Amino acid sequence: MNSARKPVAVVVGATSKWQADGRNTKLAHGKVLDDSDIPVGARWGIGGAIAQKFAKEGFFVVLTTRTAANAAALNSAIGEQGGESMIVELDLVSEDSISNAFTEIREQAGDPDVLVYNAGYLEGRDLPPEKELLEHMPLEMFETAQHIASRGPFLVAKEVLPYMRERGEGSFLISNNPASLRGRKRQTGQSLYYPRVMMRALAQVLTEEYSEYGVHVANVVIDGTIDSPGTRATPKGQQQPDLIINPVKIAEAFYYLHTQDRSCWTHELQLTPFPAKPAY
Repeated sequence: MNSARKPVAVVVGATSKWQADGRNTKLAHGKVLDDSDIPVGARWGIGGAIAQKFAKEGFFVVLTTRTAANAAALNSAIGEQGGESMIVELDLVSEDSISNAFTEIREQAGDPDVLVYNAGYLEGRDLPPEKELLEHMPLEMFETAQHIASRGPFLVAKEVLPYMRERGEGSFLISNNPASLRGRKRQTGQSLYYPRVMMRALAQVLTEEYSEYGVHVANVVIDGTIDSPGTRATPKGQQQPDLIINPVKIAEAFYYLHTQDRSCWTHELQLTPFPAKPAY
């Protein structure tokens, strides 16, 4: 599909669980929301904004998602903006799915010049307050979190880093959150986030292993709530809009990381809205 042989950007997790019909949106609001009044850059969260940014900069963008229908509207929006993209189904819980997805990507788009790992999950959000302790956590919930936060990026890295290493350039960028900075108690309504510490550790290991081969690895800590249909409609989004982070600006930070001169790479970046104290 990438007949013009544009550079390739792969966004793993290109859509948001907080988009108008996302899983978190339905869980929090009990219905699908109308997103017609929300800027196109914010309708699909970080992944959608990053995909649109790289497409505008001349990349052929691969949108990965568990179900192709989830990314159909985003794919159409990129085309309407003059960009080029394709959708590839990828389930991070399945090693075969990951392998098959990257075979398809290499055949139809080409090897990635940049990969953004933006996968999210909501396991844990529906647990009631009396079930906050680890002893109440179902094993399958923990395993899903581990699949997405640790095993998934490990398997994805094995798919793309050999090519980047052999070519001597490329970017492997991870979208993370403040729970990656240290172990924290899970609060009511929060996902099981502490496995994300391993995601950050993986980024640190890959930085030490692959920087000398010209591969730029970075962990990006999104330190706040991201604007999207579902988050904008929450009480916090309504009452404290300055605490909501613009995903278009997050996307600009990711593009900046990819285009940094190799004489001064950033390996960890933390983005915090101005009224909030940075997490640590």
